[in-house]
Amino acid sequence: MTEPTVLISRDGGAGHIVLNRPKAINALTHEMVTLIQSALDSWADDPSVQTVVLTGSGERGLCAGGDIVSIYQDGLAHGTASAEFWAAEYRLDATIADYPKPFVAIMDGIVLGGGIGLSAHASVRVVTERSKIGMPETGIGFFPDVGGTYLLSRAPGELGTHLALTAGSVRAGDAIAVGLADWYVTSDQLPALIASLASVASSEAIAAVASAAPSSALLADREWIDAAYEGDDLVKILARLADSEIEAARETAVVLASKSPTSVKVTLRALRSAADLATLREALDQEYRLSVRFHGAHDFIEGVRAQVIDKDRNPQWVPSTIDEVAEETVAAYFAPLGADELGLTKESAV
Repeated sequence: MTEPTVLISRDGGAGHIVLNRPKAINALTHEMVTLIQSALDSWADDPSVQTVVLTGSGERGLCAGGDIVSIYQDGLAHGTASAEFWAAEYRLDATIADYPKPFVAIMDGIVLGGGIGLSAHASVRVVTERSKIGMPETGIGFFPDVGGTYLLSRAPGELGTHLALTAGSVRAGDAIAVGLADWYVTSDQLPALIASLASVASSEAIAAVASAAPSSALLADREWIDAAYEGDDLVKILARLADSEIEAARETAVVLASKSPTSVKVTLRALRSAADLATLREALDQEYRLSVRFHGAHDFIEGVRAQVIDKDRNPQWVPSTIDEVAEETVAAYFAPLGADELGLTKESAV
């Protein structure tokens, strides 16, 4: 028999949610989103549940993001399943952010894309020496969704901009420094932490096992990152990086130039816009419009093909350079959805 994709259980005062697709690094499906939402809804007013704990099955990580192959296939077919998935996923992300009880996310191992949506909006976010956290979307012709624009736009200086545009990933120290995590716990202490959450308040349980966070390399590079990513002109940003006296900046220019030009231009505008939005829900509504627009676009289909399907790692972006992406094209991504787009009749997700 096929195992459930999400394991829901109770241990004392803790409600446990375990993502259970270990062979796929617990890649998130619509079914999984629905199961998690149902559990959270049922526990919200249950006085016997004091804390919610999110973990992932297997040794590789919490969650590698959304089921990108299914989204790609739906895009090829011009289907609506992905839009329905995103609407449900973004509602779940908002639920987690607003949850009335401590929500402890164990961000051990790989945590990418949709995995960040499930964990980085939690009230208690734990990373380990094995954590590798990132939003690789601009490398597949997409953008940092699941509230990623909201989170990264609020990182110190331009560190979030740097990570978003370059599809960068970070380890524990950097994740805490940029505001994607709160606590550092070594992986050998996780069983003790999880066991204690059955009977101990999350603050007390964490304090008993937490260690000092590793140093942040990103913070050490903040001076050149802040200077390079200032403003809204991506052509100027790329030029500053390429012309920098700092080798790491010049290397970053090469990385940035390899990403989807449309994706990085839309992502930069989304970050600047999200910085001015008052709530996560507003940012998720904006991201929903962007997701629908990206879904059937050339660069998303081509990016997933090159990185995930054929794995030739040689996407052919259209347009192929940042300066060829018209401002009118970028603006169109942010326009209100029409009722005829992908057969949708709703304006927003949350």
